[in-house]
Amino acid sequence: MSADEATTPSGIPPAKRSLLQSGIIFSAANVFVAAGNFGFGILMGHRLNNNEFGLVNASLSLILLLNLPMNAATYAVAHYIARFHYSGDDARLLGLFAGCRKFLFRLTIGACLLAAVLIVPVSHFFLFPTPLAFAAFCVVLLTCWGTFVNSLCQGLGWFNRLAAIGLLAVILRLAFGTLTFLSPIAIIGVLASAFMLLSNLILLVWRKDLSRKAEPVSPWTMEFIQFLVVAVAFSGGTYFLSQGDLLVAKRYLPPDDLSALSAAGNFARNLPLAVGPLLTVLYTHRSRTYHHHDDALREQLKLLGLYMIVLAGGVAFLLVFRVLCLKILGKYTPEAAAMLVPFSISMAFFGMSQAMAMWALASRWAKISVLYGTLGFVYWLVLLTFGKTAGALVHVMPFASGAAFIILFITWFIQMKQHRNPPQTDDNVPIP
Repeated sequence: MSADEATTPSGIPPAKRSLLQSGIIFSAANVFVAAGNFGFGILMGHRLNNNEFGLVNASLSLILLLNLPMNAATYAVAHYIARFHYSGDDARLLGLFAGCRKFLFRLTIGACLLAAVLIVPVSHFFLFPTPLAFAAFCVVLLTCWGTFVNSLCQGLGWFNRLAAIGLLAVILRLAFGTLTFLSPIAIIGVLASAFMLLSNLILLVWRKDLSRKAEPVSPWTMEFIQFLVVAVAFSGGTYFLSQGDLLVAKRYLPPDDLSALSAAGNFARNLPLAVGPLLTVLYTHRSRTYHHHDDALREQLKLLGLYMIVLAGGVAFLLVFRVLCLKILGKYTPEAAAMLVPFSISMAFFGMSQAMAMWALASRWAKISVLYGTLGFVYWLVLLTFGKTAGALVHVMPFASGAAFIILFITWFIQMKQHRNPPQTDDNVPIP
């Protein structure tokens, strides 16, 4: 199975490339993706009134919630394929890839059926209008199938191709968003996310690589089952820590407060997303070298350190220029500017927690991954219990996310000390 390139110009296989270089190149491409998404937010901010703007952002959070099963499968399959992609065992790789493809296909169908069952009660609980809930459901269906193919691409290390898909997606999203000049309603902002998923059609160019025939090898080992369970915990923790506040706000807050929170989140929430590609590269690399040597560990820690530095720089920028940012978005109010301060701090804590959790997930530290998922769910329950007004919600967020970060960091640090130089293990050893 080919990666982005079979070899480098010097003949060095992809496994020998600099991890830091790959991460920087992939992240640089995604800077344009992040800029395009900011541009889409600005377009929505200027074209939609407060009620419609808040509905768009809350609907996108609903879509991510219903896509959680596929998101978890992405981490599990990417981890499994990545381990054999660089092993040189092509026969085993092809069989495993065929088995994972079959598993993902069935899971995608199941995820679509689950979304069909949940969309009505979930949208009713969070007070979504029926037409908007239906539009969100359509996006969920396309998102599930997009995640299906992206999971395979990520496992194969196709970072350049994924970056190209991301760039095309954001162009399509912006193009569809211009329809708000004809009709400034929330449903157009939601359906723009469906239109952007058409970018996955570019994978038809490499369909032969994705559909090569082989005798499927079932991935259903005990190790894969355990990893899938902790991947579910990781995906849930990430969602609740980064997106859970929007559904709470949709249920409790009036339109103006929901709009202000959405405006603040439009910037703060995208901070960890903008530097997230660094974690994607780190995750794939560590999945195949979790029984690492010191050289690999140092390179991984450099990438992790770069992620933290860029994240901190983004937070500092928002705190200094928050008024300007909100004015550019077209949703400046004193309330939104005040919300952006605790929101940015909360997203900084989330970004650091996510980095440690992804490290733990790739390292097969199951207990930390489950702890991360538990902390994320508890964080969301705290918001749901105490965040019934805008002031209460934004004030509890940094304290709750900070507490989750401290607990996770202490656990992660202890685990790092205990696994400083783990012994080589067989591929089929269960997750500790």
